[in-house]
Amino acid sequence: MAFDRQQLDQPQIVTPSAALAARLDAELRSAHPRTIIEAAYAEYGDRLALVSSFGAESAVLLHLAAQVSPDIPVLFLDTGMLFGQTLDYRKSLAARLGLTEVRDLRPTFADIAVHDPKSDLWKSDTDACCNIRKVVPLDKALKSFGGWLTGRKRFHGGDRLRLAVVEEADGQLKFNPLANWGKEDLDAYVVEHDLPAHPLVAQGFPSIGCWPCTAPVEEGQDVRAGRWKGQDKTECGIHVARAPSAPNVGGGI
Repeated sequence: MAFDRQQLDQPQIVTPSAALAARLDAELRSAHPRTIIEAAYAEYGDRLALVSSFGAESAVLLHLAAQVSPDIPVLFLDTGMLFGQTLDYRKSLAARLGLTEVRDLRPTFADIAVHDPKSDLWKSDTDACCNIRKVVPLDKALKSFGGWLTGRKRFHGGDRLRLAVVEEADGQLKFNPLANWGKEDLDAYVVEHDLPAHPLVAQGFPSIGCWPCTAPVEEGQDVRAGRWKGQDKTECGIHVARAPSAPNVGGGI
């Protein structure tokens, strides 16, 4: 098999952000979640954000972050299609934890008017619906930050099985403080700190997104089995790296 020796001899280009992510991941891969958040906050300060759905497991990461700094900006994607229980939970939990910088991100009126005027895009193209209502608003908001915290965990399965504690994506660092924790760890933390549950958890929803694309999960099923049930889709798109030249719906991105 022929190969280009010149190509093999060329050094691999490692960006500064990728090098930083690799170093921090090596240092923090076995650290306690709070230690990871503290390291992220020390690195970025007010340029660190936390992205939260205020869903079934969100209270743990939000409580941990509040212990580090209650004014870490929390970016909440209000898609316009969330369960009413989620909106109520967002208000009550933020107040309970003393979070002072919860920012509601919403799709633009122009994007909805042009691409989803009847609010039924989810029926024909869930990827496009998520792009308008989640990906575009978050991409715009994250431009002000250098790093962000996510609530992803390996035990959720799928692509998350190989989740790093610190990773580089689109020139920014993403910290996944709960990557190493299992459901038992989360449950123990909730009990220890008496954290309130999302009201839909008791109704069989272990993972909660928008109402049209979230269903209850049967006993023994994967935690995220109720998300986009019956489809190959497993992620909304905010955790999928995008090439700089990739087209996006919506102006200003």
